[in-house]
Amino acid sequence: MLLVFLYALVVVVSLLLIGLILIQPAKSGGMGAAFGGVGESVFGGKAGSHLTKATVWMTALFFVLCLALAVLIGHGFKVESGDAGLEKELSAKKVETVETKAAETKVEAKKAEAKAQTKAPAAKPAAKKAAK
Repeated sequence: MLLVFLYALVVVVSLLLIGLILIQPAKSGGMGAAFGGVGESVFGGKAGSHLTKATVWMTALFFVLCLALAVLIGHGFKVESGDAGLEKELSAKKVETVETKAAETKVEAKKAEAKAQTKAPAAKPAAKKAAK
């Protein structure tokens, strides 16, 4: 349940972040100004506006959420009690599958044994005829 909540939160934060970036006013020069040596247009007087601060906070939140998800998934986070029934059901199906395969193997072994016993009496009279 926690993973689903974190995934949903990442999606919401990313959509808000996209919206914040799109509604910000364009700076003069764009990326070309960053490489052209014009520092004031990149970090000018409007650098502390509310939209910029909100973008920075949302970006930080996005990275923290992604890091938390990576840590939880990387360490094999187990499903919570809400999904415990599903986990038990899956493990029960695995046990049933193993038991079914074991039963099929036993049946095949019995069939092979029955075939061997059926052929064995037929071989005995032939051996007697060869001995005479």
